Amino acid sequence: MTEGSSDSRLSVIADNIKRIEENIEKAKLDASRSDTVRLMGVTKTVDPEIVSFSVRNGVKLLGENRVQEFLDKRDRYEGSPEIHFIGGLQTNKVKYIIDKVKMIHSADSEKLIREIAHRAGNAQLTMDILIEVNIGGEESKSGVKPEALDELADMVGEFPDVRLRGLMAIPPVDVNGSSEKYFERMQRLFGDLRDRKNGVPGYLIDTLSMGMSGDYEAAVRHGSTIVRVGSALYGQRIYK
Repeated sequence: MTEGSSDSRLSVIADNIKRIEENIEKAKLDASRSDTVRLMGVTKTVDPEIVSFSVRNGVKLLGENRVQEFLDKRDRYEGSPEIHFIGGLQTNKVKYIIDKVKMIHSADSEKLIREIAHRAGNAQLTMDILIEVNIGGEESKSGVKPEALDELADMVGEFPDVRLRGLMAIPPVDVNGSSEKYFERMQRLFGDLRDRKNGVPGYLIDTLSMGMSGDYEAAVRHGSTIVRVGSALYGQRIYK
């Protein structure tokens, strides 16, 4: 990338950040919300220099999808962003990230949560997690089935070294080209979980992570507190 094209890309990213933040605020207004919605920059395949530029321009929360890519890039990030792990996570990879991220969004089984708790205990920390819900019942996606959510959420309380903060989902698009009905169901599940668990040791239900580049505004209208934006922020991915 030449210097001129690099400057042009950075200018576009700065404009994207401003536009996305404005869209989030408008969606909050539409939903009569006054709470905080956090913009997460999803960094898969994005050069660390570009990520650091976005951090300097207000994107203080980053989402990492791949363990090895994250480990390769993390020391080159500037500005001390908060980092969450949002991708599928194998139990044998937990040990590599347990002391390097603030939250894991993709907890979807007792086996994985047990391993997170074990590694967190060894590192003498408490790891915040979200339970990933397969809200569309898609075979190709990970996540707990909605009808199994309560059982898995209740099990989290058995482990002193993890704290359940809420839910995450990647909903499908229905035949009408919308994810609205899935966002609505996630909002209800989140509200039910918050009503059941807030105030119980091991739980602080305040985070609903849903909405990506194509649907983050609809997600905000249905209660999302973190939107995970990649291509709408950084441009189309260049896979490596």
